Amino acid sequence: MKTAVVTDSTAYIQKELRDKWNIHMVPLNVIFGNEAYQEEVDISAEEFYKEVKQKGLPTTSQPPVGQFVELFEQLAKEYDAVISIHLSSGISGTFQGAVTAGTMVEGIKVSPFDSEISCMVQGFYALEAAEMASRGVSVEAIMARLEELKETARAYFMVDDLTHLQRGGRLSSAQAIIGSLLQVKPLLHFENKVIVPFEKIRTRKKAMKRIAGLLGEDAAKGASYRAVIIHANREAEANEWKAELSALYPNVEFFVSYFGAVIGTHLGEGAMGMGWMRK
Repeated sequence: MKTAVVTDSTAYIQKELRDKWNIHMVPLNVIFGNEAYQEEVDISAEEFYKEVKQKGLPTTSQPPVGQFVELFEQLAKEYDAVISIHLSSGISGTFQGAVTAGTMVEGIKVSPFDSEISCMVQGFYALEAAEMASRGVSVEAIMARLEELKETARAYFMVDDLTHLQRGGRLSSAQAIIGSLLQVKPLLHFENKVIVPFEKIRTRKKAMKRIAGLLGEDAAKGASYRAVIIHANREAEANEWKAELSALYPNVEFFVSYFGAVIGTHLGEGAMGMGWMRK
């Protein structure tokens, strides 16, 4: 059986890696006024943060179901099955779009997977699935492996500016104002598919130290992990953090990724996070 792997743009897997592992990507959209851009296709993360400075924050939208249908029909010409891996169904309807499209296409079995997370941790699932698919592993075995990885997946992130969370309905206006005055950096994480506060920490430095400590708790268990540092237009800071953490945790393989246009809209420039899962 020949299996294709699909994910969406919020996995933020570099094009070279997608091409290497033959991962198909469906883009989400950011809308500035009347102009819609497909992230990772029409607008890069770097371009997005420049646009925001000029035009303010856009809105975001999931891919239309028809876009999934079109891709799945195309894949049906060459593949027997599709594993479609998406950002958490608690923050976007993208996963449900893949589910719906899967019921509308004949000649190919579509198995949607809710990562219950986003960004490059979601990307780790897609890369694992693609590597297994390249070896001819069955859909059932790949899906079981993804569920197994889910048990070890973690992600924590902080925002530099609370107003983005307030605008998106994550914080009340009063909390945003008080938080900004106190320099509070709320640590956030995914719980039951949605983004919720984990802890409130006073400064950026302490928040990053706390995230590193949480990784350390898992890394101390002795298993090998892959971890990704994720930044919103703070690449130099992310690379410095990677170098520091690589020296501390030799059993962790570190990557650097970014919050692209869609996730960056909700977190704002300066956000920083880290996610990991057991190898």
